[in-house]
Amino acid sequence: MRLKARIYIGAVIALGLTCIAVAGWRMDHPVRFLGLLGIAILASGLKVNLPGILCTMSANFIFILAGIVDLSAGQTILIGCACGLVQCLWRPKHRIRLVQTVFSAMNLSTAVFATYYFYHSPLICLLNDSNPAGLMLASLVYFVFNTTGIAVVVALTEQRALIGTWWECYFWSFPFYLVGASIAWVATTVDHTGRWHSASLLVPVVFVIHRAYRMYVRHLSDEKKHVEEIAALHLRTIEALALAIQAKDRTTHEHLCRVRIYAVELGREMKLPESELKALRAAALLHDIGKLAVPEHIICKPGRLTLEEFEKMKVHPVVGAEILERVEFPYPAVPIVRSHHEKWDGSGYPDGLRGEAIPVGARILAVVDALDALASDRQYRRALPLDRAMQEVAKLAGKSFDPAIVELLKRKYTALEQMATSEVAPAARRSTDIQIERGEALAAGSEIAHADPARTEKEHDFMMSIAAARQEVQLLFELTQDLGTSLSLDETLSVVAARLKHMVPYDSIAVFVCRDGRLVPEYVNGESFRLLSSLEIPMGEGLSGWAAQTGKTILNGDPSMESGYLADPAKLTTLRSAIAVPLVGLAGTIGVLTLYRTEKDAFSSDHLRILLAISSKVSLAVDNALKFRFAETNATTDYLTNLPNARSLFLRLDSELARCQRTKQPLTVVVGDLDGFKQVNDFCGHLEGNKVLQTVAAALRECCREYDYVARMGGDEFVLILPASDRESMRRRISEIGEIGGRAGRLADRMNGMSMSIGEASFPDDGVNAEQLLAVADRRMYQAKQFAKTGRAVMPPAFSERQGLSRVQ
Repeated sequence: MRLKARIYIGAVIALGLTCIAVAGWRMDHPVRFLGLLGIAILASGLKVNLPGILCTMSANFIFILAGIVDLSAGQTILIGCACGLVQCLWRPKHRIRLVQTVFSAMNLSTAVFATYYFYHSPLICLLNDSNPAGLMLASLVYFVFNTTGIAVVVALTEQRALIGTWWECYFWSFPFYLVGASIAWVATTVDHTGRWHSASLLVPVVFVIHRAYRMYVRHLSDEKKHVEEIAALHLRTIEALALAIQAKDRTTHEHLCRVRIYAVELGREMKLPESELKALRAAALLHDIGKLAVPEHIICKPGRLTLEEFEKMKVHPVVGAEILERVEFPYPAVPIVRSHHEKWDGSGYPDGLRGEAIPVGARILAVVDALDALASDRQYRRALPLDRAMQEVAKLAGKSFDPAIVELLKRKYTALEQMATSEVAPAARRSTDIQIERGEALAAGSEIAHADPARTEKEHDFMMSIAAARQEVQLLFELTQDLGTSLSLDETLSVVAARLKHMVPYDSIAVFVCRDGRLVPEYVNGESFRLLSSLEIPMGEGLSGWAAQTGKTILNGDPSMESGYLADPAKLTTLRSAIAVPLVGLAGTIGVLTLYRTEKDAFSSDHLRILLAISSKVSLAVDNALKFRFAETNATTDYLTNLPNARSLFLRLDSELARCQRTKQPLTVVVGDLDGFKQVNDFCGHLEGNKVLQTVAAALRECCREYDYVARMGGDEFVLILPASDRESMRRRISEIGEIGGRAGRLADRMNGMSMSIGEASFPDDGVNAEQLLAVADRRMYQAKQFAKTGRAVMPPAFSERQGLSRVQ
């Protein structure tokens, strides 16, 4: 443990003991004290582990706050210390040291002491007992003292930033303290009425808060794990891109690893923020990726470059930066790559930056890149000894390199070289360098008879293999990036189809989604588009159905075996081979990705390998898109009738009114409400009532024109938007709509008397916006309902003339 951490822990323990010593130790309300102590100890056992640190939280602070209100300082501190001990020692997830237990208890002692005297200060005493604001403020003090004490020791022992640690690990819990303060205030208020045992009523509340804690923390842990997985994927992708550079320059592999170690360690010595360290790590691996745009004969030239060749070489920082801009790194890696050939005196390229205008990461990278280049064998010269290389770099301090960084490197380069030597492994042997003895030459295109018998080895174009591998890695990387840019299912699948065709050539692609025990085509493109789009494949049938049910892949299956082809001989297809891969989401199989070719046995095992490699990413993207579509649909659609809901109604009505204002066309809004619907629910049950509502919704849709709009406003009230409706057609439409209620009522037993009351409003006579029209139509509908009950109603003349009041049995 670091000295600072030891000093801090000792200070907190001493402060906690002092608080215990000076606190008032009178025994107020002993029965109430014992009750709170017992329940607080039980609550301390209901703890949750905080994500990211080895600490726990519980709901015992509710009882500590209750003790602060009614008990003495000593009694409340005793409750806090007991809670801290139980929280540490009860079923720990890791071995607890004595100093940790004592520190936790004393930290709670300090927090309780500060909170107690704050609550009983003259400032808070100005508030009367019925005002919960005092306890709310006290909970804030308790939260700050308790969490800050733990956050400081975590930051000191784990060498983390204090503010970041506190914000990440504790700030999210602040609302729970406010809720706990409210509960404690309610409990103490009831307690003051003489019911001392009311504290026992908090037990179920504590359990609910504990469960809420656990669910919330579990959610945070899942999110943290997901972020770490994405970060790991990001890092693996960076390393894959770095390996692609080897296709242009074989000396780069160990160079990149050594430069990364040197640069990151120097960055740590310079106390760079974590984001810049991550950027430096990525840039050290990828700073030469722009060499992919430089011809190979220039990179591998064994002598000095000509002026023209050097001009071509100078494009690689710009190209590298442009390539990495597409990645959209969450940290500033692109400026480092672009500027790593800038010089301290401004004579570098590509932008001629000078001094501290050069990003600090680029200044570090330039120094360590030059040192390792001088100490490594290159095509155009032999390596220098490390000490001699360091002397050459030091000569350029103040000219090419930042003098402060050069000075730091002079002090550290020996230790850094030892670290790099121990960590950098030799480059793995490429499979392209070995000879494959099995297999005969093809019958066509070979010259076996005239081959030189002394020549037993064939030169293998390994550059083609490396280029193909590089292309595959880059395409997978781009696919991964593109899948995270959209939640639209159509857009996601279009991206998958476009990217996939470069890796696995196909003539047709179909993505089937599981829906109600069947596979429904969600995306189809290519040959036999109509045939594939019309399929609905039962689970377990055909190629795709079998892949979905079993979770296994199919390679070079017969497309004619897809369910739906066999039953109809008229369905002919030119497709001859298929490869099907199940898409598995978090809750199981969500669909199947199937590719088709017109040639027989057109897919290889390597194609299957690529599909399996991307299937998890595609599955996650499709699963997220499906969930987003479901949520988007639920936000604007009534779940029972599948009609648009009130939110969608207002959006559509505003749009229609804007159109009518431009075109000067009339528009009618009709509001209908079912009379007697309550009796259906009361006598026949809500399930029967739901059927009636569904029947009414279906009938309203049928009686509407293509451009009419019907929505469920809520309950048994429906709204229709009828553009371009004159008075005569409106009378007929209202009569038809009114009959729907009577027909729906006859579906329910003993409900023949059900009907529909209708009110209508016209644009622009009755209003010019949605609120006005709906208010007029709604008022007239209720007048119609009142008229049906009493046989008389007071109606405006205009309303009577237009027959806005209508009721049809």
